Amino acid sequence: MRRLSLSSLLIALNAGLVLVAVVGMAAGAVRVLRQLADRQALARADLAAQIAATAIDRTGERVLASARLLADRPAVGRILSAGDHTGLDAWLERFRRTSDLTGCALVAAPGGGVPGGAGSSAPRAANAGAERLLARAGPPLSWAALRRPAGGRSLIAAGGGMLVLGGSAPPAAAPPVQAVTARVLDAEYLQRLGEQVGLAVAVLGAREAGLAAAPAARLREQALAASAGGGAPAAARLDAVERYVADRPLFGPTGEVVGVVEAGLPTATVDGPLATLVRRLLVLALIVAALAVAASSAAGRWLGRPVRDLTGSAARLGRGDLTTPIAAAPGRELGALAATLEETRRQLLRLTAELRRRQAEGEAVLTGIAEGVFSVDRDRRIRYLNPQAAALLGVGQAAALGRFCGDVLNPRGAAGERPCEDACPIVHARFRGTARATEHLQLAGGRRSVVITSAGPVEERQFLVMRDETDDELARRQRDAVLANISHEFKTPLAAQRASLELLREKLFEPAGRVEAAEAQELVLALERGGLRLTQLIDNLLESVRIESGQDSLRRRPVALDEVIEEAIELTAPLVAQRRQRVDVELPYPLPPVLGDAPRLIQVFVNLLANAHKFAPAGSSLAVGGEVSEGEVALWVDDQGPGLPPAADSGRELFRRFVRSPEEMAEPEQSGMGLGLWIVQSIVERHGGSVEAERREPGTRMRVTLPRRGAEEAGQA
Repeated sequence: MRRLSLSSLLIALNAGLVLVAVVGMAAGAVRVLRQLADRQALARADLAAQIAATAIDRTGERVLASARLLADRPAVGRILSAGDHTGLDAWLERFRRTSDLTGCALVAAPGGGVPGGAGSSAPRAANAGAERLLARAGPPLSWAALRRPAGGRSLIAAGGGMLVLGGSAPPAAAPPVQAVTARVLDAEYLQRLGEQVGLAVAVLGAREAGLAAAPAARLREQALAASAGGGAPAAARLDAVERYVADRPLFGPTGEVVGVVEAGLPTATVDGPLATLVRRLLVLALIVAALAVAASSAAGRWLGRPVRDLTGSAARLGRGDLTTPIAAAPGRELGALAATLEETRRQLLRLTAELRRRQAEGEAVLTGIAEGVFSVDRDRRIRYLNPQAAALLGVGQAAALGRFCGDVLNPRGAAGERPCEDACPIVHARFRGTARATEHLQLAGGRRSVVITSAGPVEERQFLVMRDETDDELARRQRDAVLANISHEFKTPLAAQRASLELLREKLFEPAGRVEAAEAQELVLALERGGLRLTQLIDNLLESVRIESGQDSLRRRPVALDEVIEEAIELTAPLVAQRRQRVDVELPYPLPPVLGDAPRLIQVFVNLLANAHKFAPAGSSLAVGGEVSEGEVALWVDDQGPGLPPAADSGRELFRRFVRSPEEMAEPEQSGMGLGLWIVQSIVERHGGSVEAERREPGTRMRVTLPRRGAEEAGQA
């Protein structure tokens, strides 16, 4: 099948679209015009009804004002006092005519006295509790219904469906009497009201409004029903009577619905002009359609070629070719489209480069952090796994993708159950936004304690961070064990000191009374050794607390290392003498100064000498040596003990906290808390140096290296 060219397709498409658009617009315009005309006519009828209701309300105000004016006239009181009710009727007739009222009257309240005395000729009620009409002007009306006990406006339904506006006010000169005025909403009044609003107006009582024909009755019932909810108007086009009708409720003084005011507009006044407008609109639409078809034909041929060029450029963009520029196109719109496509190409090129850079950064972060990171989908199947997580779990990244996370992690509870259904942090995070749990994973490399933090789902993915706390948990258990043994460590030297003190006291205060010098010296040395051991334990504990809290700071000053070594040897002399050991010192002369904290460095070498003393055999020698190079000073302590444990990798394992050698575990009296070498490493590294353990035959060498440059610059200054 032959495919149409772009220009032919544009011509046919534009012509068809224009025809459809014109027909649709014409039909829609006719419908909209009809709706607008109906709305305008209904709005006009509703406005007329509203104006009529407002005019009736103002008439009620004027009627009330007339009642108050009548009540305030001094002549009323004088005529009532004189008892001249015939003259009062004539006076009221004159007042009615000058005030445009249908009628007015003076009514005595129930039980009230009649001014003018017993000789009055005023009509009286059959009993003393009834209202009495003293005088009136105009046709007979229901003056008792129009009268308000406290005065004010009234609206009542009279015979024949007419409504009567009333007003009442008590005269100041005759309080038991009320002046009542009335205006009947008759045909004359409604004609004048219709001339005022421009439409025919009718007023019906509530009862008569419900007796109308079916279309009008429904509209009036709607107006009456709406009035109870706030007085909303009701308007509609009634084709049965060919009128637009709008009803407004009329309320009595207590808020009850008394009747409705209705305004009507003939539909012929709207339909005739609307038909003429529709015919003209259709002719104009046909002319516009013909012109649009001709213009679209010319535009289709002109736009065909550049559009094909832009289509090819867009196709290249869709294929991912972001390097080929897009040529400019003629015309403002096509030129703008070509420029927009070119700008889109440049932005896509920049965004692609930025996305690649961010992807590389994200991959660098995910592969560089110590924690393991993996993501799961809605079914908790692994969709991403960084190398740290794969190494921790002991699986390959490709092998873990697509598998259920519980099968890869293999978490186990205390009783060996899997928490995937009841306590899964992934499921909890979907409802809480984030969740954290400590899981015990049964992996090929053994049981691991892992803290898993899960975030809420982001585009059907959840990311989880795993932190291996197996070593930290082991360190905490070791710390708890060390703290549990601290009492034992303190009790041993304290018990020895107490025994030595008791023995010394007994020897000093014996009745025969003499203590041998050698025996006393041995007891004092035992006390000194116990005090030194307690001091070392306390210093190490305090130093470890300061290091952990980050509050340990160094006071850097030039320090003479030979003085540091000498003081450390003096402090540990009682311990060395206890096992008949000796310390050989072979240091280069002169030792250059270093920049550091002298008490901390003394603590370093006290710990090293005490450590060498523990592991060296009794009667052996300890050696302290050193060497000086261009930028650093190296000092070491040698012993002739059993050497490094076989499992220690270059001795680095010995410098961890709470780590004790097998010899210490086998000989509790020689054991420590496993803090000495860790404190040595912490102090030396904060001085900018390093410490390491080296194997020797026999024994071990603890080597401390410190920089020289800072102290030399401080000395020159």
